[in-house]
Amino acid sequence: KETVTRFSRVGYDNTLGYLKGGIEAWEAAGKDIETIDSISVDAFSKRFKNETINVLDVRKDGEYKSEHLEGDNVQHFALDFMNAISKDKNYYIHCAGGYRSVIAASILKARGFDKLVDIADGFEAIKKSDLPTTDYVCPTTL
Repeated sequence: KETVTRFSRVGYDNTLGYLKGGIEAWEAAGKDIETIDSISVDAFSKRFKNETINVLDVRKDGEYKSEHLEGDNVQHFALDFMNAISKDKNYYIHCAGGYRSVIAASILKARGFDKLVDIADGFEAIKKSDLPTTDYVCPTTL
């Protein structure tokens, strides 16, 4: 029930089923698994300040327009309208809190992308850090 609720919140409204026994059953059956690296905002902040890295913000347009991370290598596209990006580059992905960014990374992995890192706790953690963000603009005024 929790998974269906979370999927619905990010636009996946037609869940067809679930994996009985969870991921453990999948692994026990000898099926392949993939993982997604995740880093803390503190670790991300150090890389953002000291390296040229690519950042993908997968929040909805209104969320992004009201407040976002500033930087030359920050790209935005809502999870349900993912644009073309390069498979040759490393990408650090975030949403508001962490659910959509993992879904985005999963979709991209299924499309052959393998240089992806999730930013744990998303923009909620980013805006509490020392990273540069835009000033907040109320979405209803946009």
